[in-house]
Amino acid sequence: MKFLLFTLVTRVPDPHTGVLPETHERLRSVVDQARVAEELGYDGFAVGERHEDPFLSAAPPVLLSHIAAVTARITLFTAVTTLSLLDPVRAFEDYSTLDNLSGGRLELIIGKGNGTAQAELFHVTTGDQWDRNREGYELFRALWASDQVTWSGRFRPELVAAKALPRPLQPSIRIWHGSATSRDSVELAARHGDPLFSANVTNPIEPYADLVRHYRERWTHYGHDPADALVGAGTAGFHVAPTSQEALAVYRPIFQARLALSKKLGLPVVFETLEDFVTRSSALIGSPEQVLDKVGRQHEQFGHEVIHLSAEPDGRTEAQHRAGLELFQQAVAPELRRRIPSRPLATGHTRPEFSGVTS
Repeated sequence: MKFLLFTLVTRVPDPHTGVLPETHERLRSVVDQARVAEELGYDGFAVGERHEDPFLSAAPPVLLSHIAAVTARITLFTAVTTLSLLDPVRAFEDYSTLDNLSGGRLELIIGKGNGTAQAELFHVTTGDQWDRNREGYELFRALWASDQVTWSGRFRPELVAAKALPRPLQPSIRIWHGSATSRDSVELAARHGDPLFSANVTNPIEPYADLVRHYRERWTHYGHDPADALVGAGTAGFHVAPTSQEALAVYRPIFQARLALSKKLGLPVVFETLEDFVTRSSALIGSPEQVLDKVGRQHEQFGHEVIHLSAEPDGRTEAQHRAGLELFQQAVAPELRRRIPSRPLATGHTRPEFSGVTS
């Protein structure tokens, strides 16, 4: 199994102090999180894309390019790239540049995106976002595969023998399709033989597991070998401590702050208590033994090879946060890697010119 640390770069008050970080401080903290992820041996670092408060993740290729410069080995992910909002040619140019700068360490997770700001900023609505996502994906893939593309579609001007630059370092890039509940993303992934990344965050795992089963059915329908299907899954929360009591004590104010924010924003509340959240959601909060058991039970439903875990301290002290990340790598990750074989991620080139700047 492979492990990604993931951030949407939320900018919210510290749950203990109430202090709202400055934007530049918040963005720099993400770079620091990626450094720590590589130092501790995590396999990947993922940056989401949102275009509204309280998120600062509007420009993943910019942030990931900075991270590429200060790391050397860790795989870089988007989670997700909202191709429904982007000109696919411009997206290709950004991510091909990032692919070169990172030495070929890039993988993408794409999706339609969500949030009301999409309609306001980009004039993309629920009526056309799925078609835009599909069309954007197909053109992006064609641009990556060939340096001469002729194409026409609904949402951007046609291309005739177009050459988009720079050409990527990886001849072929793995593109995951991120999905929470939509069968549109699943259908697109299965038809093109691409992996699926289940959000697995907001609700209990049952609807996500049902969607993964549908993906595997459609994968077979399109004639792909069932053994080649590749699935990743998110987690709703993350903190590992020597005992469950310690883990719950540290995570309780984080949960309460999130619950209060959800109610303030008028978002639906699925889990009213921390205990219910730990029991029924995908959250990995507890002792190493409890986390191993829960990932094992989720794997029975998903058959997933990759999981993402929150990179954010969320009000934990630096010592608490690092201790949880270290304990996971010491007592959980090795056993999960042993139990659940997984395919390699994009690890880039090992030539000296692709070594990251670590000072």
